Amino acid sequence: MTEQDDSQQLSEPTDKTITKSVDNSWTNRLGGVWNKATTRLTQLLPVEQVAQTVVEWFSVSETQVAEILEKIRAELPTTEALLIGKPQAGKSSIVRGLTGVSTEIIGQGFRPHTQHTQRYAYPSNDLPLLVFTDTVGLGDVKQDTELIIQELVGDLQKETRSARILLLTVKINDFATETLRQIAKQLRQKYPNIPCLLVVTCLHEVYPTDTVDHPAYPPDYEEVNRAFAAMQQAFAGITDRSVLIDFTLEEDGYNPVFYGLEALRDSLAELLPQAEAEAIYQLLDREEAGKQLGNLYRDAARRYILPFAIMSATLAAVPLPFATMPVLTALQVSMVGLLGKLYGQTITPSQAGGVVSAIAGGFVAQAIARELIKFIPGFGSAIAASWAAAYTWALGEAACVYFGDLMGGKKPDPQRIQLVMQEAFQAAQERFKGIKH
Repeated sequence: MTEQDDSQQLSEPTDKTITKSVDNSWTNRLGGVWNKATTRLTQLLPVEQVAQTVVEWFSVSETQVAEILEKIRAELPTTEALLIGKPQAGKSSIVRGLTGVSTEIIGQGFRPHTQHTQRYAYPSNDLPLLVFTDTVGLGDVKQDTELIIQELVGDLQKETRSARILLLTVKINDFATETLRQIAKQLRQKYPNIPCLLVVTCLHEVYPTDTVDHPAYPPDYEEVNRAFAAMQQAFAGITDRSVLIDFTLEEDGYNPVFYGLEALRDSLAELLPQAEAEAIYQLLDREEAGKQLGNLYRDAARRYILPFAIMSATLAAVPLPFATMPVLTALQVSMVGLLGKLYGQTITPSQAGGVVSAIAGGFVAQAIARELIKFIPGFGSAIAASWAAAYTWALGEAACVYFGDLMGGKKPDPQRIQLVMQEAFQAAQERFKGIKH
């Protein structure tokens, strides 16, 4: 097996979690690649040449990133939801309820798709579990309904691995629905296998005047029941199911904010294939969803973290105290920049350096100490190399948590990130202890 073959095998690990048990054959292969690379880099001194070589070896490849993402994307149980409704009918609130993402982030996340539609992918465009397509300007007398239908038909004609569903969104007190009926009817005629759910929203607008909060679900008010029955009759033969929801904001004072969310979830699950239905249930378990998405992205990221860790060990073994520090830092900044890209965060090298500084914490002092150990012949280089590999791995794991928080619209938690880095470092030390100079 050639040196190149060894490197390629190591660049795509099959284990999905950091493990403390190190297989001897894996360790031997790791050590072999490391020793060969160390010899080559030592011959490439001075350090400036090493730095240039590292940049060439680990330049961000758009093609490679795209290939990995495509493989993962093909396995995702993605649902494409086509939101058909007038402005202010509660379409964005449905997105907010199903994803847990704030209104501001959703507003920024929608991107123009066609002339009359815009699209929002969650959690990201690269690895989406939910894709929402929103009709823009529906109900505007100046808009050409036939043109909107043509655009929607053209979109649905495209082949996709994703499950699809039509969500007709109507306010409970809006009975001017003829345009919506025309669109839905023509789409169902052309695509009868795509399920259609009628979502009736804004229930509180027809509550009795003395009502201050939501009743137990489903609401049993005459005004609601009468309006809902009329909506169901208007869309009879077009929709497969119908559901009542009222998604408000916290400042509106209604509790719960996502009234009818469980009913919406169950209705979607009944109309979608099993895998996509299970994904919907997991997404609505906010804590579990965070773990699922975090694992999904981290599995992809680890394909890059491992080769960076190996190269860090190689650089650290060059027996010149402090000479490798700038190169090692540049390598780790490059890794963080690439990880950010996987999480949908495009950052400059200087910004990546800021991320490294923010999450590395007390490891910087240890890095300097490891460089000084190189003054001890033989013994020092081995320690510095294994430490550098473990540190780079831990830095990559912590960066995944950092970027994952940003992707989810949360402020990164420094304490949690430090804890993840500490735990990852301890496990990685065991993993890379087989590296010998």
